[in-house]
Amino acid sequence: MKKKFTISLTSRLAATYALYICLVLGILAFLVNYFSGVFFTTLIKNNVAGKSREIVSAVEMQYNPSGICFDTAAVEAIGMLFVHEGFIISIEDNAGNIVWEARSCDMEQCVSVISSIAARMENNFSLNGSLRKEVYPLRYRNLSIGSVTIETYSPFFYSESEMEFLTSINRLLFLTGIFFIGISVFISAVLSRTIVKPILTAGKAAQKIARIYSEQTSQQFISIKEDYRTRELEELSRSINTLAWELEESRRRQKQLTSDIAHELRTPLSCLQVNLEAIIEGAYPMNKEQLESCLEEVLRLTALVKDLNTLTCLEWETITLNKTEFDLAKLLQITAEQFKSQAAEKGITINLNLAESKITADYDRLKQVFINILSNAVKYTDKGGITITIETANKASGPQYLVSIADTGIGIPEDDLPRIFERFYRGDKSRSRSTGGAGIGLTIAAAIVCAHGGTIEVKSGTTGTVFTVAL
Repeated sequence: MKKKFTISLTSRLAATYALYICLVLGILAFLVNYFSGVFFTTLIKNNVAGKSREIVSAVEMQYNPSGICFDTAAVEAIGMLFVHEGFIISIEDNAGNIVWEARSCDMEQCVSVISSIAARMENNFSLNGSLRKEVYPLRYRNLSIGSVTIETYSPFFYSESEMEFLTSINRLLFLTGIFFIGISVFISAVLSRTIVKPILTAGKAAQKIARIYSEQTSQQFISIKEDYRTRELEELSRSINTLAWELEESRRRQKQLTSDIAHELRTPLSCLQVNLEAIIEGAYPMNKEQLESCLEEVLRLTALVKDLNTLTCLEWETITLNKTEFDLAKLLQITAEQFKSQAAEKGITINLNLAESKITADYDRLKQVFINILSNAVKYTDKGGITITIETANKASGPQYLVSIADTGIGIPEDDLPRIFERFYRGDKSRSRSTGGAGIGLTIAAAIVCAHGGTIEVKSGTTGTVFTVAL
């Protein structure tokens, strides 16, 4: 298979940032160059118009009213001065006679100046212009004394000094652009490295976590730095650390689960082994009492396997809920009846505060939930009583029923509350036969409630425990 071309995130980010900044600088340079060109062109056009007015004023000053003529020498000096600046002048009197004309005076110089201006504008600005004539009246004390014709390169032209100034501006813009592009590339590289480094760290940490988890080594899961002063990077690092902690906790629970299952199987199997060996060796007679003892242990193992199978199906969502409509209050009443004789033996009461509550759910599964909770409540309560209550809360999707089962028993230690619904977890670390159970009843209850889309919560103190099931 042909190897797919890939590019590192650092290079991609650096290239993207650099391209973006270069694009911004390019657009900015274009706008600056365009508007400065427009401004400069307007300035030049105004300058040409100002020079034309200056020429008219200078020629008018050379008029001699007593002789009714112009000072030819002075006019020639003015004309030749402005020829070098690109203005070709021709002066006429009122009778239409030529007083002075630049072309007649120095045709070669006029052609040279105009050719130089045309070449400059065409070569540097691709502007193909032509000569334009403007006729201005000459006046002396509001009396007409003739006219002056001024020829200039149209629509506008730059003098050599103006051309050098404009070239310098463009060169400065170009060098400034190159400088800032270099700075932008450098900043892009640094910025991309700053962003990518935590991502690479998180990636390597994730790979290491995966290797530790898959190989089931005794190596501890790692944690990475979270203080990056960037919200997204901190969330990424925090997620990796949370994942590492959860996997470590999962591995610990997995080991604990193996130990718990071994513990739960060891007692009945040992009992069976001892009884069967004794019967085989003739130490015990093979009578009904001994066989019932063995059967009890077999049934205990069967119940444990059944509970584990139920829990697995619920957790993997492979179990089908047989939903029907029934009265939740009736279900709780029937369930409570099963424990009243056991409660009476201990001298405790079971109080019901129920109201009709129609619900669509799996009757048998929910009954198992309340049996598991009530079983624990009766088991760990030696005085007082147990109260079962139904409260109704109106939700947008319909009524929500809150079933609370409160007892006055020994309570659950605060350290055990977060783990009370874990498989095989029990606050009673001794796991004595007197308290019974394998420690998965509440786990199954929580899984069934979750399968119904509900929630189960527990609150407890030094005395008394309250389980609340929301359906």
